[in-house]
Amino acid sequence: MTSESNSKITVETTVHAPVEKVWKYWTEPEHIKKWNSASDDWHTPISENDLRPGGKFLSRMEAKDGSFGFDFGGVYDEVKLNEFISYTLGDERKVEITFIKQDNDTKIIEVFDAETVNSTEMQQAGWQSILDNFKKYAEQQ
Repeated sequence: MTSESNSKITVETTVHAPVEKVWKYWTEPEHIKKWNSASDDWHTPISENDLRPGGKFLSRMEAKDGSFGFDFGGVYDEVKLNEFISYTLGDERKVEITFIKQDNDTKIIEVFDAETVNSTEMQQAGWQSILDNFKKYAEQQ
């Protein structure tokens, strides 16, 4: 099954941490390397982040056994501190991330353009798994 090129996928979670902490852990490379994986057999050994409109970011995602890896990167379109990030991936797909302060919690909503190789269900599950891993990391720190 392939997804349609114009479909958007949404994943979300609520992190039990203040938005300032959530933003820091989401955007700083030393933190990104600790949470940016969909499962325990993957990791992100390299992360670079120039968080500003026109700035580039890159995360190298690899299987821990060395069998596979890929670069995930793009260019920021818009950055509003503690509120919103949008970027364009290398394949021209768009991603928007909204951070909503809810007392001492932060709701994160990610909306991204689906790619056409994998099913929308597989893409949603993968991005949700990474988001869930972020939630776990941010709440344990």
